[in-house]
Amino acid sequence: MLHTPYIFPELYQTHRKPLHCRLSRKTPTAPAPPHRRRNLHLPPSAIGLHVSSISVVRDWWNMPSIAAQWYSKAMLPMTTATDAPYCNLASFHERQFKHAKVWFDKPKQSCGIYCNKRPASQRQVKKRDGPPQNVDLPPQPAPIKKKKPFPVPLTQILRTSRTEKKLGQMGIETPLKAPDNGLLVQEMIPLAHEVFDAWKDLIRGLAQLLQAIPVYACSECSEVHVAEEGHHIQDCRGPKNAKRRGMHSWVKGSMDDVLVPIESYHLFDPFGRRIKHDTRFNYDRIPAVVELCIQAGVDVPGYPSRRRTIPVRKLGRKVIDNGGYLAEPIQSYPLEASSSLMDLDTHGAMSRFSRPSDEDISIIAQETMVTYETVTTGVRRLMKKYSVKACGYCSEVHVGPWGHNAKLCGAFKHQWRDGKHGWQDATFEEVFPPNYVWHVRDPKGPPLITSLKRFYGKAPAVVEVCSQAGASVPDKYKPMMRVDIVMPDTEEVGLVA
Repeated sequence: MLHTPYIFPELYQTHRKPLHCRLSRKTPTAPAPPHRRRNLHLPPSAIGLHVSSISVVRDWWNMPSIAAQWYSKAMLPMTTATDAPYCNLASFHERQFKHAKVWFDKPKQSCGIYCNKRPASQRQVKKRDGPPQNVDLPPQPAPIKKKKPFPVPLTQILRTSRTEKKLGQMGIETPLKAPDNGLLVQEMIPLAHEVFDAWKDLIRGLAQLLQAIPVYACSECSEVHVAEEGHHIQDCRGPKNAKRRGMHSWVKGSMDDVLVPIESYHLFDPFGRRIKHDTRFNYDRIPAVVELCIQAGVDVPGYPSRRRTIPVRKLGRKVIDNGGYLAEPIQSYPLEASSSLMDLDTHGAMSRFSRPSDEDISIIAQETMVTYETVTTGVRRLMKKYSVKACGYCSEVHVGPWGHNAKLCGAFKHQWRDGKHGWQDATFEEVFPPNYVWHVRDPKGPPLITSLKRFYGKAPAVVEVCSQAGASVPDKYKPMMRVDIVMPDTEEVGLVA
């Protein structure tokens, strides 16, 4: 039993020999070895504890014990509970334990204190109202030569797989609920339409704002900056960055630099035949957000989707009844429908809209901010119901119960996988990347520099564009933007703690 012994002079009235009070946070198992025992002559009065009364009692194991009632700043009632955790005597009065009991080991003539901590319901915890003052900046992108972590713990994945395999061996069908059985979730259909309309409004609003708000992108890496000129922070990780000493090579940015295009194959039947490498050109590539809305119940002309009325049946991990395979119907849609399909893609969006007037910029910015929040919250809710897969090595995303078989992965160790993707559950950041950029308080002021890097904040690129256009920023982005930090001068950086 590893304890720190103390000598109590007040207890000499009952025992002639000094008693060693042993305290620990773990359950006592064996006496401490002689070389670990120390006699610290610290009376209880030295730390604010006092013994008021001592009495001898016998417990069920027939061991003599002495119960003592302790006092700190206030009276602490005595208890007979013997399963309470140990505590540190030096912090006994600071932690304000509610109950305490002293027991004596007869062979060793030593005592120990069992303490009960105050119940969790009676503890006073100070909670901060509203968002925190500051939060850490998002981490740097993961290195290329490394696999992404699993969003779901691997132990849980293996446990689910073993359960499905065991059910299949027993001949029991796997119970499936919508949308895992191919049916639509009726409660999610209005949400899918709302996200779909907000996606089109987001593209239209950004296409108008980017004609008034300058955006720069690095030609060597994925860095984006929203200001009158590029920043001077030396954090470029592109090729030959050592020759440029980490400085970025800025060029004029576009729509795809702010709203990162993440595309996915459109499937007429997500539970049908998988996409093979030779048949990959037979399927259209559309934004992953649009494909998620289509599979959630949105009917888009030109992109048909199979709506099942009979659920899919699975035995173990094998589909035994999917209602048969149906060929994708060939639809002929008018010219108006083809123009509406262009509104779903960011490619060439800035050429389809004209520059707004100076009076309308702030209004468009506020509307774009609202639509961006609608898309982010809606996509998060849809991903909780509908399955979306992402490659654990590259940025490929596939909306459906399982990934495709196209051999297009050229990331880390792709030779070992013959170019196939390593599919796993996708996260929100992989389907709709926020694309964090440095927050600029004065877009027309001096550029950001490396020496003041730790005082700058970040925000999603869409939020930064809207904020510089005059929109009000939601409270959840302000802690990361660090708007309440006073920016020191260059000469004062070394004096800041």
